[in-house]
Amino acid sequence: MTKETQSLADMLRGFASSVGLPQVDVEKLIETNRKNIEALAASATFAAGAAQSVVQKQRQVLEAGLREAEALAHDLKPLGSVQENLAKEKEFVRKVFDISLQGAREAAETSKQSAAVQVKIVQGRIKASLEEIRASLARGEAGAAASDKPEGK
Repeated sequence: MTKETQSLADMLRGFASSVGLPQVDVEKLIETNRKNIEALAASATFAAGAAQSVVQKQRQVLEAGLREAEALAHDLKPLGSVQENLAKEKEFVRKVFDISLQGAREAAETSKQSAAVQVKIVQGRIKASLEEIRASLARGEAGAAASDKPEGK
């Protein structure tokens, strides 16, 4: 433990004693907060990976749309039949719409799954943190009950 952490720990202990608060295991408190920060970092790392995945899907959608536009440009015959050109344009619009819709679905599903995993990471840490607090309070109550007993009786 560094000098600054030690002095902070001593200050917290002194404050708790002066106002009659139960004894707090400062090292355990610091460890709990370290775990909380690690859980948040894991959640953020997962979110960044999911965002990168969504960007990749959007890029794939754009590339597919551009391939379709290129195919239409090659197949379009400006001097050809108007009906034929309209049919090709209609097919192009339908394909690009389908590609965009599929990309949006995939991006939404990836975002949904990412959010669910992030929530589970944070919920797991909150649950563990509450268990650590309960255990700490139980130890504090047991210690206080032992010190309240008269000696030698």
